[in-house]
Amino acid sequence: MKFHNPGSEIYVPDGDSADQAVARTTHFAVGAHQDDLEIMAYHGILECFGKPDKHFTGVTVTNGAGSPRDDLYARYSDEEMQKVRRVEQRKAAYVGEYSAQVFLDYTSGAVKDKNNPDVVADLQQLLSAANAKVVYTHNLADKHDTHVGVTLRLIQAIRNFAPGARPEKLYGCEVWRGLDWLNDEDKVVFDISAHENLAMSLVGVFDSQICGGKRYDLATAGRRRANATYLASHATDVATSVIFGVDLTPLIKDDQLDPAKYINSFIDRFAQEVSARLSKLR
Repeated sequence: MKFHNPGSEIYVPDGDSADQAVARTTHFAVGAHQDDLEIMAYHGILECFGKPDKHFTGVTVTNGAGSPRDDLYARYSDEEMQKVRRVEQRKAAYVGEYSAQVFLDYTSGAVKDKNNPDVVADLQQLLSAANAKVVYTHNLADKHDTHVGVTLRLIQAIRNFAPGARPEKLYGCEVWRGLDWLNDEDKVVFDISAHENLAMSLVGVFDSQICGGKRYDLATAGRRRANATYLASHATDVATSVIFGVDLTPLIKDDQLDPAKYINSFIDRFAQEVSARLSKLR
């Protein structure tokens, strides 16, 4: 596979060939930045961990140049931070036993540019080689522009395939906005209670972010625990750690379905539920 950026790379933790590692993929995730995969797509990682018949491949679209930095990394240049973040992402791929970890090395600006065809072309090439059934990415209500840009580019890439050649499921997951606001019937609930130590380790290897002033390790674990506890008000907990997702599959089944209208339909149902409860009780 040849990508548009010379800094692109496919890292294979077990030393197999890149082509074989991507081809055996069953669970595929596309995130904007280093550590996004470990935060939002842990369900896919866990589904494949230690399983001989399931394989997780992660794609990190941007180069990580604009990340905040402090402490040990306070004086690091953008170029130095890119190197550090790539090493950290490789560590996570090794610990999580990923089949492959892909670095596409785009700037955030390139991802957000809807007229730039390169991101779509690179994702399409990977999807064609992987033939994965389940794909995870950012949710369309995320408040980070680059995250939403990645999701839109991914949807476009999938729509370029014939209907029978597309993934079976596309899920949008939590990073820069939780999905606890979704009506319960609209939530995709991923129980990730198993291997809590692995979950902590995967987020914990990103020292440049944690030491640099963002405690993603604690915040991610806290959100997952809160999701599990606050999921049902009148029932005991059945899970200790939960990621919420929104099902984006209709967007890759119907090419005429507008992403903005689709995610707004969830927001509208949430508003209707709140209004109905207030009307009933006041």
